[in-house]
Amino acid sequence: MKAFTVLVVDDSPFMRKLVGDLVAGDAAFEVVGTAADGADAVRQVRELRPDIAVMDLEMPEINGLEALKRIMAECPTPVIMMSAVTDRGTRDTIRALQYGAFDFVRKPDGALKLDVSHMGETLIEKLHIARELLASGELRLRRMTAEGAEAMVIQADAEPSPDRTDMEPKAPPGEVAETSAPLYIENQEPEHSASRALDRETHESAAEQAGLGPNRRLSNGAAAQEETAASIDRPAASGKSLSEIPSARRTTPKPLTPAKDKYDRKSRLPEMAGLAGKSAAEPSAPVANSSKSPKPIPPDPALKRPQPDKPPKAPLPSAPRQTESFTDIVAIGTSTGGPRALHEVLSAIPASFPAPILIVQHMPPKFTHSLAQRLDSCSAIEVREAADGDRVLPGQAYLAPGGKHLKLIKEAGGGYKIGLTEEDPVSGHRPSVDVMFGSLVGRRELRRHAVLMTGMGSDGAKAMKALREDGAATLIAEAEETCVVYGMPRSAMECGAAQTALPLHRIAPELVKSVEKPKAKQL
Repeated sequence: MKAFTVLVVDDSPFMRKLVGDLVAGDAAFEVVGTAADGADAVRQVRELRPDIAVMDLEMPEINGLEALKRIMAECPTPVIMMSAVTDRGTRDTIRALQYGAFDFVRKPDGALKLDVSHMGETLIEKLHIARELLASGELRLRRMTAEGAEAMVIQADAEPSPDRTDMEPKAPPGEVAETSAPLYIENQEPEHSASRALDRETHESAAEQAGLGPNRRLSNGAAAQEETAASIDRPAASGKSLSEIPSARRTTPKPLTPAKDKYDRKSRLPEMAGLAGKSAAEPSAPVANSSKSPKPIPPDPALKRPQPDKPPKAPLPSAPRQTESFTDIVAIGTSTGGPRALHEVLSAIPASFPAPILIVQHMPPKFTHSLAQRLDSCSAIEVREAADGDRVLPGQAYLAPGGKHLKLIKEAGGGYKIGLTEEDPVSGHRPSVDVMFGSLVGRRELRRHAVLMTGMGSDGAKAMKALREDGAATLIAEAEETCVVYGMPRSAMECGAAQTALPLHRIAPELVKSVEKPKAKQL
């Protein structure tokens, strides 16, 4: 098979040489070029059409995040980010994964004993995963559209080629590309959500700088599919008006207004397409035809993004804090492509959700802390990195820390808590979805709802099958058309573990409906 071409991007000549030698040392790959900054990376991706790019996060002129956004807008390409294990490095890595990066590797760090050989082994492993997915045609890259909150599932080339022809020539950054090719979008819904207006207001500079243009047919005639998350309304069963939930996608159009000084257009872009809404200090826009007048959220900046050593989010004014008792529990497992998928699901869960959520995302230590903070900032429920012994409460999500298995533990005096262990990896992972799902088997006093989303391998399928045999209420696998990698969900479907396959934007509404079902019967 022809070698897959790789572009290496790093502002350090030493790192470019080091990474280039590591990649070239494997006969399956050929280094087609190197770039010293983000601007050069965007240009070379456009000209060389590499099959895969390996790119540093911190660079002068245009950093890795900005370059990634432009690449995903102009010529979607699998990008493996190189990240420093620092607070800023882990935060930016999570942002990169949400912007559409395929995966990441940690750069060598003497203090953390991350040596060059470890980085090299990890990088080659991830390159081979991307290569196999590209060759099989199973890799789907997701990019931001001009609206910001939308995501487009793009079928990658099945065959490697240094002069890929799956994308039309793009306009330079800052211009909108023109094309006469027809638009191929399935399940398109009307643009009626005010969240799109907010996206256009706060992400105007991002769209201009990234050169985002119209969606078009890609990949040798394969239909590009737009999965529209912005059309999901908050369930009426939550008992709250939409304006009272900070991250709710409202259905009342909001007039466009010029962006103020909320973002410095020259120095930075909004952190995540679809995440930037109004701050807690700003009053919520009224919702048309609402039976209640929305209550303002107290102007406490700590409510938007709580720090680990600060008190948790205060409840919204009209939603009294739920008790510790609950009858339902949700468990979600995911891997490659998971950070973005988790954002879409958790941001659509209402603050009044009456069940706790347990989450396993395959990710190394330290990065899960940043992921939890990132997800918390865009969710109405509280999202935290789980700690051993945490009381499990409704309306809260617990993310397994990297390097530790997460289990649900029944307490002797009633109630439940989080149990974390460092036992051997299961299904090749720690944390493992199989371990988390397995801890729910036998808990028939609870209505259990399990979800397997995008990811390589089969972690979670075996334990989901055991949950099905144990009478679990809801068992969902993410549908192939929205998965970045259709591995874990495929395993769940093929072994008969999952009851249904749903596209990403339908998972949260289905969970809310399933959890609220007993309550509706009582009424």
